[in-house]
Amino acid sequence: MKKIVGLLYKNLFLTNRFFAGLTLCVVLFLLAFFFPWMGIIPELVFWTLLTLILIDLLLLYKTAKGVFAKRHAPERLSNSDENDLGIYIENWYSFNINVGIIDEIPFQFQKRDVWFKSTLKPRERKLINYVLRPTKRGEYEFGNIRVYVKSPLGFISRRYNFEQTEMLPVYPSFLQMRKYELMAISNRLTDIGIKKMRRIGHSLEFEQVKNYVAGDDYRTINWKATARQGNLMVNSYTDEKSQHVYCVIDKSRAMKMPFEGLSLLDYAINASLVLSNVALLKEDKAGLITVAEKIGAVIPADRRPTQMNKILEVLYREKTRYLETNMELLYSTIRGVIKQRSLVVFFTNYESLPALERQLPFLKRIARFHLLLVVFFENTELKKLSEQPATDVEGIYIKTIAEKFAYDKKLIVKELTKYGIQSILTSPQNLTINTINRYLEIKARQKI
Repeated sequence: MKKIVGLLYKNLFLTNRFFAGLTLCVVLFLLAFFFPWMGIIPELVFWTLLTLILIDLLLLYKTAKGVFAKRHAPERLSNSDENDLGIYIENWYSFNINVGIIDEIPFQFQKRDVWFKSTLKPRERKLINYVLRPTKRGEYEFGNIRVYVKSPLGFISRRYNFEQTEMLPVYPSFLQMRKYELMAISNRLTDIGIKKMRRIGHSLEFEQVKNYVAGDDYRTINWKATARQGNLMVNSYTDEKSQHVYCVIDKSRAMKMPFEGLSLLDYAINASLVLSNVALLKEDKAGLITVAEKIGAVIPADRRPTQMNKILEVLYREKTRYLETNMELLYSTIRGVIKQRSLVVFFTNYESLPALERQLPFLKRIARFHLLLVVFFENTELKKLSEQPATDVEGIYIKTIAEKFAYDKKLIVKELTKYGIQSILTSPQNLTINTINRYLEIKARQKI
């Protein structure tokens, strides 16, 4: 008996319809006090309401388990992407029910309104889909699923609790990586902004001898094969393979700056993941180095099938540190780890020319042995300020300072170019596309 009472006490909730009926009864009793001709009408309404409530209780509680619910979630979530989740629910009652569902999502999302409403017929099953967009890597704890059931009468609501506590890791943007991979396989990279690069000459990587077709370079005609076959034959060349591509990610405080919920470090990590995957698809070898005041992870370049999993697991755990980058240690690590000329893509951020000048001696040393590509970020908020018209003295001052910082970014590009160091100045949202474009351009021009 105590168990039944406790169950009713914990999981029984009164609805707006119940309070509306109760209010109607109170009003009728008040009116009957002033208008005696109403007689027993208030009492009839009261006892009718009480009877309906008891029937509602019987309908909801005569079945021990009236509904079943379960969360459908992937094994891991993709950072900065919209991840699809779902709640499967099944009605075991013999009548139509109205349900309200609360899914206890992780606190990192800061959402308190994850409430789903639905109507189910007897024995009907439904899958309610929704999306979540995490903005930080790490472990996210999901709680229970709570289902509130109302019968057609709707005076009370019964709550069902389904324990489904689970911990889901949020990895770097592997959904973005797969999207670019599928685009590359289907030759549709131009649909998302990847440019087609015109080849300058051809590489020395011979592929095959094939029949000449209109548009082939006549300079590649193989005259010996043509004489043997009696048809024009041309040599076919392909991109040089097994070149080393290293992504070097700066984890210092310069990469802590936020943009649309993500830090610059997260943008760099997502772009590195996609670039490494594209490099492997091009049959190059991909490697990774992370650095702040000390060296973090070092993954030597390779193109084994397990390489992407290694890179993904390392990037999942990386966090921003709060000291400046030790460029001397980075230089010695690159010299010790990278044994042949490689493409080194250094993801960092500079807000002023003096910040670059402190690191420039080491960047020049790295560029002597490798093809160095420095990737850093536009300050999009300052860019917006510099483009806004000034209406007063304070506005002129703010606009001038913003333009100065934007001009410093352009000076940084010129300073790097002066020493033969390639660079990309990009907004965070265009980082991945601009980086892949430059990698494909470098491949096409055979600069590695």
